Amino acid sequence: MTTKQKFGPKGWTPERLGSLDGKTYVITGANTGAGFEATRVLLSKGASVVMLNRNAEKSSAAIATLKQEFGVAADVTFVRMDLAVLDSVREAAAEVLEKVPQIDALICNGAIAQVAKQEITVDGFESQLGVNHFGHFLLCGLLFECIEKSEGRIVVVGSNAYKMGLKKIQFEDLNFDKKYTAWNSYAQSKLAQMMFAYELQRRIQAAGKSVQVRVCHPGASRTNLLKDTASVFNKIVWAILSRIIAQSAERGSWPEVMCATEEGLKPEALYGPTQRADTVGPVGECPLDGVALSQEMATKLWTLSEQKTSLGWTL
Repeated sequence: MTTKQKFGPKGWTPERLGSLDGKTYVITGANTGAGFEATRVLLSKGASVVMLNRNAEKSSAAIATLKQEFGVAADVTFVRMDLAVLDSVREAAAEVLEKVPQIDALICNGAIAQVAKQEITVDGFESQLGVNHFGHFLLCGLLFECIEKSEGRIVVVGSNAYKMGLKKIQFEDLNFDKKYTAWNSYAQSKLAQMMFAYELQRRIQAAGKSVQVRVCHPGASRTNLLKDTASVFNKIVWAILSRIIAQSAERGSWPEVMCATEEGLKPEALYGPTQRADTVGPVGECPLDGVALSQEMATKLWTLSEQKTSLGWTL
């Protein structure tokens, strides 16, 4: 039985959620788009949400909007974190551990996409790989013990781009110094995220630890993901196409909410919209390209990620 059938013809929807009172969720990139909509859904069920965002002003505005909708008692807070700067990730993780006694799920939602020209982070990474993968790798490692203590989850928000582009981690030229393209570098960053998630699953299972890792994708959703990074041409193309082929940011948030809350999901699986080449439609289990499960590539990526982030992850 597929997950789509398991949840009926409409797939998974937030109607399945019961009370989340007493639960705490930490979400990266939550002041707009799918991350914001996921926060809305979780707050509506009584959960506490900690946003990890780069922009303090936008975060304050998002929180004001949420408190207007759910009341001043809505438990939503903000910790500043820039995924492109590893020191910022370390500082944010320390603040979260100081303020938050439990983490029922860490949702790795924040991302950048289609960066028009090669940009290198302060730590020396191609920006999309730095933000989407290395920043989240470090964050997951730093918060892991708290998540484990809570018997919680890590949700990695991937993308269908993982099975496009070069379909590999370009270890010999991670930053695309020889030939940079916005698409190939983005596809590599999302493949890296998903490979990391499945490798983390395997290591957790081998270590006998009680943390679930789940992987999802939002499909084609109307968000601001390309707003600050894509070329003018790609922005125009997406502005036109999104009106025709994309779903709302709210529906795009459902897979990550499902992966953070639903029981009985499979480990080596990918969840998201299941119609029109998995871009829209009912949320359920999607076909998973075998490249994401390459243990050889994932082991090499894990070792490299520990080195690049100076994180000794004892798993």
